[in-house]
Amino acid sequence: MDKGNRKKIGLLGGNFNPIHHAHLMMADQVAQQMNLDQVLLMPENIPPHVDEKETISAKHRVKMLELAIKDNPRLGLELIEIERGGKSYSYDTLKLLTKANPDTDYYFIIGGDMVEYLPKWYKIDELIELVKFIAIRRTEKNIESPYPVQWLEAPLLPISSTMIREMFVQNIKPTYLLPQDVISYIETEKLYKKNDQ
Repeated sequence: MDKGNRKKIGLLGGNFNPIHHAHLMMADQVAQQMNLDQVLLMPENIPPHVDEKETISAKHRVKMLELAIKDNPRLGLELIEIERGGKSYSYDTLKLLTKANPDTDYYFIIGGDMVEYLPKWYKIDELIELVKFIAIRRTEKNIESPYPVQWLEAPLLPISSTMIREMFVQNIKPTYLLPQDVISYIETEKLYKKNDQ
């Protein structure tokens, strides 16, 4: 197939519990810097490495993502892991996506701190045949990797979903840390109040 007609799609996976401005900025920066057609935010069903009890239902996480990206055409949603159910392994996901979309080149976005863990990823040797890795530089330190990784510079926002959940528990509104529509949704649904999960 003519390389010029191929779509370039970025994937940013995560629990997004909740989505916040660091996720959104990272996805948008990669889309622009790499000249991608779109970056798709891909919520995990059950992350391979997180305690299941820590996560609110996929329905809420997807709704928050929809609210967060609705005004940015560079960003979209990929719900394959939610729809598939079970544990979310990147290799299984990319195998399905590349088969379903043979005209698309996928770019998997990871934080720079994840690069040293790539050797531990499930079926990593097969995964790198399916996707190009883009890492966001988080420190001055260069992390060597046996795998091909393209490094990008983007502003660092020291925001975490854990911090935001904790603020809701303490009745502190995390204004400017995530989109106002998402804050309103969390408040309406009482998502991060103790014992209401």
